[in-house]
Amino acid sequence: MPLMHLAGVIIFIIIIGLIVRGIFGGRRDCLKDSDTYLDILKKRYAKGEISKEDFERMKKELRED
Repeated sequence: MPLMHLAGVIIFIIIIGLIVRGIFGGRRDCLKDSDTYLDILKKRYAKGEISKEDFERMKKELRED
């Protein structure tokens, strides 16, 4: 009987963990379908992934297409 109680508690904890992970996990740094190339470039520049010169160059190149 104590094993059944322990198994129930473990299953409950796993279910709560999956719910929390589903709500809060995997949403970091996701691109929305509505993000344009300029939105993506702005995010990369804001994060410091690209320099101002790279940002301006890429913006100009993408506008030419």
